[in-house]
Amino acid sequence: MNSYTVIIPAHNEERSIGEVIKQTQKFADEVIVVDDCSTDNTKELCERLGAKVVTNEHRKGYIGAIKTGFERANHEIIVTLDADGEHDPGDIPRLVEPILRRKADLVLGKRENISRISERFINSLTNFKVKVVDSGTGFRALKRELASKLNLKGKCTCGILVLEANHHGARIVEVPITLHHTLKKRNIAWSHFWQIFYVLRQLLKPHTRIESLKNRGA
Repeated sequence: MNSYTVIIPAHNEERSIGEVIKQTQKFADEVIVVDDCSTDNTKELCERLGAKVVTNEHRKGYIGAIKTGFERANHEIIVTLDADGEHDPGDIPRLVEPILRRKADLVLGKRENISRISERFINSLTNFKVKVVDSGTGFRALKRELASKLNLKGKCTCGILVLEANHHGARIVEVPITLHHTLKKRNIAWSHFWQIFYVLRQLLKPHTRIESLKNRGA
């Protein structure tokens, strides 16, 4: 069994998260579902399937759920994926491989198509400092030591997670992932309007390197 912690943020995902957990358990030693105050049976279902469930006392949103998961992870490699079934847990070995080979500190699951214009714009801003194709992916692998240093200031992880990781000297690579069709609605992401300001502020910060990430043999 691979020693990875997989974090799945969830809010009212009882219709899809069961199969996600079953597939994820094939590739991870620890599956943590961060239940962001669901009002359906998400928590009970996840517990029955053997996932570790952490319930937020109040709604924290996606970033808050991810940060809660980072705090509870027990393994040195962390993977995040969505609860709606869009991501294929079968891609987990491909995501963690660059970290296992000591070639990366953060691996982004690169989507073939990014549908939202706002997300593509944030990605173009991010590229002023970090050349990546998909800075807003929710499917990623990273070292726990890096995760512990991320503040994730913003409305979502788009752009900001990559920029903060780069600020700490992380080596960032991308690998292609498979996406499954879901019934999730693609509404206009108004939060991206505010996210642009967080990204711009991060772009203005000077680049620094954290000693623990410079020691690549660790």
